[in-house]
Amino acid sequence: MLITAIEPRRKAMSAVYIDGEFALNLDTRTLLENRFDVGREIDDEDLRRIIALSDENRAKEKALWLISYRSHSKKELTDKIRRTSSAEAAEKAADRMEELGLVNDADFARRYAGKLIFTKKMSKRAALAELSRKGIDREISERVLDEIEVDYQEQITEFLLKKYKNLGDERVKRRAVAALQRLGYGWDDINRAVRNFESDD
Repeated sequence: MLITAIEPRRKAMSAVYIDGEFALNLDTRTLLENRFDVGREIDDEDLRRIIALSDENRAKEKALWLISYRSHSKKELTDKIRRTSSAEAAEKAADRMEELGLVNDADFARRYAGKLIFTKKMSKRAALAELSRKGIDREISERVLDEIEVDYQEQITEFLLKKYKNLGDERVKRRAVAALQRLGYGWDDINRAVRNFESDD
């Protein structure tokens, strides 16, 4: 097989033509670094190798782009990269970001758990489930959550003040209780906080 043309495309990609016909789009930098030039003879093994290298480079670029916007758990990052790359390239890219210290599940869990508990007013139980959904190891999640001191009565009261002030209305009260249950609070904590809120009111 002969590379007969290479044409630039958007997003740092190049169209590669083999034996006069369009074959595939590959990462331009990968082509240059591996001297895949017009006029070069290649075989199936060369083609498979350059496709894998191109995929790995694109996956690393995607990883850097994603973490430049916000921090990610390793699993979350891998899953997002897999949307545009192979599973193997996505895992290699996420591993590389972890080696470089750009991805750290414990740091991510600490920041994310704080946001869930203090901003979204979730219970630790609900936060644990959320961290698990992000791919954080249970042991890391539990250790991080143990470091956080939180007063559930205060949390629930703040939540009620912000969203459900009129608990005298039975429908509002039912909606407030359902919302607090979705946030992972147990019935005892909810009941006590609601009673205190109503008596203060």
